[in-house]
Amino acid sequence: MSVQEEIFDWLDERQPRFVGISDQIWENPQVALAESFACQLQADDLERDGFTITRDISGMPTAFMAEWSQGEGGPKIGFLGEYDALPGLSQKNQDIQDPIVLDGPGHGCGHNLLGTASLAAASVMKAWLQHTGKPGTIRYYGCPAEETCEGKVFMARAGVFDDLDMSLTWHPGSTNTVWAGSSLAVNNMKFRFRGRTAHAAANPETGRSSLDAVELMNVGVNFLREHMPEKARVHYVITNGGGAPNVVPDDCEVWYFIRSPERSQVEELTERVKKIAQGAALMTETQLEINFVSGAYNMLSNQVIGDHMMEVLERLGPLEFTEDEHAYAKRIADAFPRELRAGILAGDKLPAELIDQGLNGDVWPISDRGETMSGSTDVSDVSWITPTAQITTTTWALAIPGHSWAVTATGAMSIGHKGMMHAARVMAITAADFIENPDLLASAKAEFEASTKGRPYVCPVPDDVKPRSPLA
Repeated sequence: MSVQEEIFDWLDERQPRFVGISDQIWENPQVALAESFACQLQADDLERDGFTITRDISGMPTAFMAEWSQGEGGPKIGFLGEYDALPGLSQKNQDIQDPIVLDGPGHGCGHNLLGTASLAAASVMKAWLQHTGKPGTIRYYGCPAEETCEGKVFMARAGVFDDLDMSLTWHPGSTNTVWAGSSLAVNNMKFRFRGRTAHAAANPETGRSSLDAVELMNVGVNFLREHMPEKARVHYVITNGGGAPNVVPDDCEVWYFIRSPERSQVEELTERVKKIAQGAALMTETQLEINFVSGAYNMLSNQVIGDHMMEVLERLGPLEFTEDEHAYAKRIADAFPRELRAGILAGDKLPAELIDQGLNGDVWPISDRGETMSGSTDVSDVSWITPTAQITTTTWALAIPGHSWAVTATGAMSIGHKGMMHAARVMAITAADFIENPDLLASAKAEFEASTKGRPYVCPVPDDVKPRSPLA
């Protein structure tokens, strides 16, 4: 029996276990750094499976590492998992938008599937190594707070990825392919201004408005946009704008994401944003407090690993979906304007004629090599520490917006389950191939060394910054 056949059989045999884990996480969604249910569920499962569990990594109670090792001298392979939900994306397991809990969290990015497929790949790789007797170390990383680019960054600062030979991950999506491009580096920061309160009508001259400082900062940053790198992105929300219009607010805060294609660009842009904040404080005679929440690198996709994952995807072929699954996804897709879906297809470089399909299980060639996506991910930090690649598989309807109720709607039913198990197969087969072929692993490492030469990873989070509490 071939490696592929063995992995298929073992994953199929264990599928109820993995589907059960994923669905339980979907039913108990928790946002960044609050993922206690998913963390406990996955860690306990892998501990029963024979993995050694390291909990509370880098002071984050919802971060853990599971490790299993056999023999000496074998490669160390990591599988990256995530399980944080998004606020406001609660949704029933149906094709019409209807939240389970109004304004409640939901898995609108499919992370219940993401973490579970990586766990499944780690578990089946352990079984394969036991079966073959080959030396090697398998690790699963339970990573919190990907949506805020925090979890893996603090884990990286703790050094838990430093001795890996390679890492693999994936992301739920609407197609089966390899993500070979880069992402935007990012800084996640909060700017808090403290002034002096006063009656806004009776004696406003005695007040020093922290809200004025926030608004002046935002105006200054908006003028800065003309002078930023072309692909840079800066966006913000006012997290505290005061309590009542007749009270001059003395304590206000604005939360910024500062992004650009290169880490060095983010650092330069951040210094300019800081100066604008300092200017706003001077103009309003308020005190400025800058809180660095987290930061992340741009993605460094390993082509050797990515190309091999593409070969595995092509070898396995399309995902098969039933007529009912196609119809279910089509009803979800049709809930969004046609022009919106057409734009998403174009952005994903997919044929326009797919717009009426609703669901697609085909394997698509790599289309983003050399490009930078407009989002950020803390997977990027791992990619600067060890050779890393990732795929995407079909788990939701075609051409719908990410971070929407429509993603949540397929996360705990057959469409999501099929994509999840497919991702586990690809990651496990890839890992086995790299263990069996040391030259392949050596090529991935050589590419990594060449890509990072003279540019060592330096964690973007200062040593004195601690992970925030879930409510902060």
